[in-house]
Amino acid sequence: MKFKIQTILLFLFLSTGIFNNSFADTITSSLDSIKGQNNLFDDEIEQFAEDSLKINIEQKKAFLYGNAKIKYQNITITAAYIEINWNQNTIYASYKEDSIGNKIGEPVFTEGKDSFGAEEITYNFNTKKCKIKKIITKEGEGYILGKTVKKVDEDIFYLNKGDYTTCDAKKPHFSIRANRVKVIAGKKIITGPAHLTFFGIPTPLFFPFGYFPNNNHKSSGIIMPSYGESTNMGFFLKDGGYYFTISEKIDLSLKSDIYTQGSWNLKSMLRYKSRYKYSGSINLNYGNMKNSYVGFPDYSEKKDFNIRWSHQQDAKANPSVNFSANVEAGSSTYHRNNSYNDDYLKNTMSSNINLTKSWNQKFFQNLNVSLRHSQNMSNNNINLTLPEISLNSKRIYPFKLIGNSTRKKWYDKISIKYDMNTRNTISTMDSLLFTKNSFSKFRNGMKHNIPISATINLLKYFNFTQNINLTERWYLNQIRKSWNQNNSTLSTDTINKFTRAYDYSITSGINTKIYGLVEFKKGKLAGLRHVISPSLSFRYNPDFSNEKYGYYKTVQINENGDTQGYSIMQNGIYGSPSNQKNGNINFSLGNILDMKIRSKKDTSTTLKKIKIIESLSINTSYNIFSDSLNLSNIRMNARTKLFDIFNITFSSDYDPYLANSSKTNRINQFEISKNKRIARLKSFTTSIGININDKTFNRNQDNEKDHKDHKEFYEIPWDIQANYSLTYNKQHNIAEFADTVQSLSFSGNLKLSKNWKIGFRSGYDFDEKKLTYSSIDIYRDLHCWEMLFNWIPLGYHQSYTLTIRVKAAELRDLKYEKKKDWFTPEYN
Repeated sequence: MKFKIQTILLFLFLSTGIFNNSFADTITSSLDSIKGQNNLFDDEIEQFAEDSLKINIEQKKAFLYGNAKIKYQNITITAAYIEINWNQNTIYASYKEDSIGNKIGEPVFTEGKDSFGAEEITYNFNTKKCKIKKIITKEGEGYILGKTVKKVDEDIFYLNKGDYTTCDAKKPHFSIRANRVKVIAGKKIITGPAHLTFFGIPTPLFFPFGYFPNNNHKSSGIIMPSYGESTNMGFFLKDGGYYFTISEKIDLSLKSDIYTQGSWNLKSMLRYKSRYKYSGSINLNYGNMKNSYVGFPDYSEKKDFNIRWSHQQDAKANPSVNFSANVEAGSSTYHRNNSYNDDYLKNTMSSNINLTKSWNQKFFQNLNVSLRHSQNMSNNNINLTLPEISLNSKRIYPFKLIGNSTRKKWYDKISIKYDMNTRNTISTMDSLLFTKNSFSKFRNGMKHNIPISATINLLKYFNFTQNINLTERWYLNQIRKSWNQNNSTLSTDTINKFTRAYDYSITSGINTKIYGLVEFKKGKLAGLRHVISPSLSFRYNPDFSNEKYGYYKTVQINENGDTQGYSIMQNGIYGSPSNQKNGNINFSLGNILDMKIRSKKDTSTTLKKIKIIESLSINTSYNIFSDSLNLSNIRMNARTKLFDIFNITFSSDYDPYLANSSKTNRINQFEISKNKRIARLKSFTTSIGININDKTFNRNQDNEKDHKDHKEFYEIPWDIQANYSLTYNKQHNIAEFADTVQSLSFSGNLKLSKNWKIGFRSGYDFDEKKLTYSSIDIYRDLHCWEMLFNWIPLGYHQSYTLTIRVKAAELRDLKYEKKKDWFTPEYN
């Protein structure tokens, strides 16, 4: 009950001594406020005791029992027992034990947003100092435990026999233990000599000092290395170094790896970030890798380097301008000597730097400037594009401006657009890139394209499309061929001369859709729908080999006086105008087939739609100006998905003409005239992909309710992916020399329990009749620690790595690694 009157009387009695010193009273208490005199407390004390409150006037003390709580200014103390001492201006709080000796009601001290638990707390309101026994407090991601603690300031603690851990168990599984610890709340934790403990048992792992940053701000400091053992390269210290906070936007880490067998690696990573503007990183790696031992036949020493730059612009920074970069360069053996799976499987290094600019209300809509690099690490071939520039205009409708009639005319749909592209590229070996004549091997040019098009609806069901495409090519050089009568050779010279060429093509097309629907009133099948999309078009381009254009010339090629035509732009990156007249009639037929089924239990009209064939297309063309072999190959493509599990694709190529007797080429005679078939198979490619997981077979929850064990099995998270592809290439041969290429890859993950996970990836090489690159990953959650085991059982990179490390980021470098490398003699 409220006892404000008793409180007033209490202070009156304390000041006048009306009652004798032996008086004590017991009052059942609820929340109350006490206003102390100036020589006692500076503010109100709010108190609560679930059981009782006792006052001893002689000792000037109050005793609170049972879920006691004290509030004073911004401080709150809760405990099973609290004692207030007005003489010393202190509060003492502690726990109590139940009938079987368990501690209940352990004190919790809260000051502002910070709080900690302990067995005993003594707090002085005047000095703000505090003595604590067996403290437990959370600092950042970690916990601090101390046998005896002194709180000397609002945020400074001194601990005797303290432990720092990131384990949240009541009895931590591990800790870094020191006799003396200083904690500056929200800033840092500093220890003297310390050692690592497991379950309270000391280990030989000793630290001369401990420093743990504990704030939300970046600060410079030492990066502790991880340690471990590599069978081939010896013991190692890995990723040790120093972290520099250059500014709020930039930081730098310098790290190194050192192996007892002599290998070493230097690594630097510069990161930068400007909020709402951009972010990125620059990574430099350089190392000397010694594999095996000196004198062994498999010993090798290789210096590797790798450079990576990544830059991203925030979308909010400037919506009309965007800059991005993803650059990688390095030695060809870097990825092969790298133990990281994703890097090891890479066969190329590529780089992209892009700058884009867009305009909303201008004629030109997009500008893109890019620099690209690609390096094949198998054959050391390198491709550079320095740069490629594209400029595109928006599509305009010039005839919409004619007249003020609200009724649309057919010519209102005529549109025009402008596209420009220019490139400067080179393809060469990396060893020849910076030689004397390498820059003369760059190929460059510019192409302008103006498409004029219109789509008109005819008779409601047909769409008619008309396109006129104008193209112009610009080059800075051309080639000239000549026959040398003196030595009877054909010479080819490159002439530095501006060269331009234009061409055009006209395309007309018509397409429609035909729907077929069959409905069934009874049974599970409700209906079938077939959508047919026929398309017919005609494309014409003239012959630009005529002398009046000047794009093609004739040259003698032998002593007999035979001649041959050639294009002066045959080395141009955009090619040359066509040297023959083409009039292609193109025909395609698309198909979609789906069905609707009724549910067995659902009596409503709700139907489920299932696609039987997502796409099936057939296309071919006929050149009306060709003197023979007018009909092109017949191509078929199909795609579907079965049971929401199997993804199936199929593409094939059929030749309607017969092959010659030597089976090396086609002749101008149809297959149907001799073999009574429309066409012969030349090649096909098919792939079957499967992607299933624990939810794939658990869709019908109603059926699962009566099968508890069945349901629990499917609640184990797992997934499996597999893909098989087959390519068959027969060319003109009917029986012999048919090439077949097969590939199979598969991967999966299985969570055996709450703490165990297994992952795998592999494939099968049908030519070599063996497994391709394979790896198995095992993960074990060890509460505050985690174990990772990676095993590569086959191939050049075969090895295993066992890593045991702390989960928390603050102690992530506290780990142990054990490696057995692919260079180990047992594997060779």
